Amino acid sequence: MNTVGKDIDRHTFTREDRTRYREKVRRCLEVFARMLRESRFDFERPLTGLEIELNLVDAGAEPVLRNAEVLGAIADPDFVTELGQFNIEINVAPRQLGDSGLTAFEEQVRASLNAAEGKARTVAAHLVMIGILPTLRRADLTPDALSGNPRYALLNEQIFAARGEDLHIAIDGLERLSTRCDSIAPEAACTSTQLHLQVSPAQFPAYWNAAQAVAGVQLALGANAPFLFGRELWAETRIPLFEQATDTRPEELKAQGVRPRVWFGERWITSIFDLFEENVRYFPALLPICEDEDPVEVLDRGDVPTLAELRLHNGTIYRWNRPVYDVVRGRPHLRVENRVLPAGPTVVDMLANAAFYFGVVRTLAESERPVWTQMSFSAAEENFHSGARHGIDARVYWPGLGTLDATELVLRRLLPMAHEGLDRWGVAPAERDRLLGIIEQRCLTGVNGASWQTAALHRIDARADADRYQAMKIMLGRYIDHMHTNVPVHEWPVED
Repeated sequence: MNTVGKDIDRHTFTREDRTRYREKVRRCLEVFARMLRESRFDFERPLTGLEIELNLVDAGAEPVLRNAEVLGAIADPDFVTELGQFNIEINVAPRQLGDSGLTAFEEQVRASLNAAEGKARTVAAHLVMIGILPTLRRADLTPDALSGNPRYALLNEQIFAARGEDLHIAIDGLERLSTRCDSIAPEAACTSTQLHLQVSPAQFPAYWNAAQAVAGVQLALGANAPFLFGRELWAETRIPLFEQATDTRPEELKAQGVRPRVWFGERWITSIFDLFEENVRYFPALLPICEDEDPVEVLDRGDVPTLAELRLHNGTIYRWNRPVYDVVRGRPHLRVENRVLPAGPTVVDMLANAAFYFGVVRTLAESERPVWTQMSFSAAEENFHSGARHGIDARVYWPGLGTLDATELVLRRLLPMAHEGLDRWGVAPAERDRLLGIIEQRCLTGVNGASWQTAALHRIDARADADRYQAMKIMLGRYIDHMHTNVPVHEWPVED
């Protein structure tokens, strides 16, 4: 999540703080608009990036609240804290896709995770890459489960101050879940893979629109979170859970149509400015913290402003495809942050997901007749929730084809686009074919992380000597064993 980019120790905000922050965010927005007009961004050698959120379990596959100890044992700055004490995150150094970039990502992540797993074992913990930990119980997600960094307690306090009441988590899937929570700890159950793509200001709207258009298909292919609190819900239960766990709106504001902070969006865009301007217009501050920098003065003297308040505000609005402004080595750049996918099941599965995404969005973004000029935004949003609910069995809409199985859409139309896009990125044919071949086989076999989990659990559930929770532990234990092999999930046996 990394909602707040640094430690925060303030626990109360005054009305003056909020007024000052609103004015500062608007000043940052004006400076950002000026920077866009003056083309001050770095994009000549675009980089891609990767972040993976991980769960921590004990030898019995149950969650352990031990991230501070695990991070101390790992002692690697690429690994950082996350919202829940049973979470950590790895931030992978960015690289270009050409020159075997995808394979280098895979090798780097596998080496880092293997080393981290060995060190985590010294404090009786193990790493798991999965969308939602199946062995999480309601009792595990209390305020005590939040990580020790004060920023998480402050974020929790501000969300509940805005709501004025407890969270109601209600998800209707194959089974039904309804529960109330007094903290944002349920958000920590959601562990994702985040893909970053650096683009120019001129390219940004096409890449963001393309990412939105394909988000439902990403979920259909990559779903890996079918369970929560022992219930079988959506193929990617992480989506409705995340939407509800960070909702600052009481029921009355929902009824009035106030926009949620976890947001697919409501329209195609023509500029990255559209998204930052929506942030300022629609969403009140959660963490109204002002820095000393005057962005106008900084820009006027020829330096690069951090736009700290604009970035902090953007970090508390959870778009599934988020705009990012960042400054690296004194040079500003823009990124599309794709937050759609869950973690896991294996490193090679995640890199196959990344290859598909990076390839498809490039072809869609450079198309002479963009797909978003041929379909409504609401159709893309419906695809998104269909992919989350039904996973590999989802049906989606696509211009010229109508409504069809997501797997058929991928095989007929999107895989060729992914091949073409990766060629344009300079990805080697062997690397391209290996990773996209995994996507093809998922479509042909109808197996992804979510479908494997449910099939394996149903086999174990059928045994008279295993109750549901015990069955979850057994299934997750087998999942972890397969995860370490790096064999793609569509090749995993359902019974061992």
